[in-house]
Amino acid sequence: MGKPTGFLEFTRELPAKRPPQERVKDYNEFVERFPDEKLNQQAARCMDCGIPFCHHGCPLGNIIPEFNDAVYRKNWLEAYEILRSTNNFPEFTGRICPAPCESSCVLGINQPAITIEEIEKHIIEIAFDKGYVQPRRQHVRSGKKVAVIGSGPAGLAAAAQLNYAGHSVTVFERDDAPGGLLRYGIPDFKLEKWVIDRRLKIMEEEGVVFKCNAEVGRNIAVNDVLREYQAIVLAGGSTIPRDLPVAGRQLKGVYFAMEFLKQQNKRVAGRSIQEQDIWATGKNVVVIGGGDTGSDCVGTSNRHGAKSVTQFELLRRPPERRTTEMPWPVYPMTLKTSSSHEEGAERHWAMQTMEFLGDENGNLRALKVAELDYDNLVNGRPSIKNEVEMPCELALLAMGFLHPQQEGMLSELGIDRDERKNVKATEKSYQTNISKIFSAGDMRRGQSLVVWAISEGRECARKVDEYLSGGKSALETKDQNLIAV
Repeated sequence: MGKPTGFLEFTRELPAKRPPQERVKDYNEFVERFPDEKLNQQAARCMDCGIPFCHHGCPLGNIIPEFNDAVYRKNWLEAYEILRSTNNFPEFTGRICPAPCESSCVLGINQPAITIEEIEKHIIEIAFDKGYVQPRRQHVRSGKKVAVIGSGPAGLAAAAQLNYAGHSVTVFERDDAPGGLLRYGIPDFKLEKWVIDRRLKIMEEEGVVFKCNAEVGRNIAVNDVLREYQAIVLAGGSTIPRDLPVAGRQLKGVYFAMEFLKQQNKRVAGRSIQEQDIWATGKNVVVIGGGDTGSDCVGTSNRHGAKSVTQFELLRRPPERRTTEMPWPVYPMTLKTSSSHEEGAERHWAMQTMEFLGDENGNLRALKVAELDYDNLVNGRPSIKNEVEMPCELALLAMGFLHPQQEGMLSELGIDRDERKNVKATEKSYQTNISKIFSAGDMRRGQSLVVWAISEGRECARKVDEYLSGGKSALETKDQNLIAV
């Protein structure tokens, strides 16, 4: 603990952002850096809490009090070494993680929590600035080859760790560039893609091989991969979106959120778009789904110059503060207002889309929507009231993801799946019904957070290393990292 009285002297502050009316004109990140004085004050707020519940809140087991103390003392190398011991990609989590660690912060019992996510982001960016982040080249190789299928955060974390263990790692990505949803899902205004490319360059220098436009089960033969590699990690993500099968779903103007977001990321990157262009410009846009993906659609629609942007959520409006049903340190399901909402959106809760309405040319013109009354249940479900028609020329379905793609690779491999159609592999072993094949991330656990994907990739890599070496892995667990400090 850097300053015993820090949490009494300073309150929580976040870095400044560019004004909404300015930032909607481009796709650049808009959160500024902390001045040195403010960063020092925020790190000073980390208290000598005795039991750091932030460790419990962080899926990666980041050693948060220790790196806060190093930041307070301005020992950036020490802070970076502590952070990288548990997190391969703090430049990603420092930008896009919902920070469950902050919800578990002991100070959060009666004060605003520590700005853990922002401190993490500053540690890694300062480490890059100072040249601390260098390729960790492996001079001794095991002679074993591992294929990682999917280059999202789980695949990248598994690849990095297995490479550090001395194995030769090849990452297969079906898109034209690595990154998974980090590249073709999360908008550039939340995560500029040079951040991904900077990390990929380091991984390539460390020896990881990336093969793009390579879809195993389509243009890469499954049998070839099985024959060439001693172990395989399936990290393809949960890519099948939840649909809304109501009347009018076939109308032009109704799209899945990822169709919309992926196109915009490609435009920003200067890459060609093969599908029909989807634009929100001058349209009444309705985003169906109240999560992070829906929020990303709101921000992108505003940057397109939409006439209006409305977001629907099926559930009731959540409370603004913790209730007795969500005590500290449980992650609170409270009202969240994202930076995209700050830029302009009308939000509706307990709303259900009943029908998509079209014109004579088959284009979407409106939605028939209804309010849900959770106080009056019918057969255990909320009753419907106040059906109205709402103008809408673009409806974006952002209701989450169901499971990984079933046809192709998974079917050809004969991999067992669970009742939700995810790859069946326990958290204890990450091993599938085929001994040399492992799985991690959303493909195994279902739709989740980037920080969970990185955690799964790391833990899965340890199990793969144990399988290949026939004994204890040299890769540390989360618990070992906590004990070592």
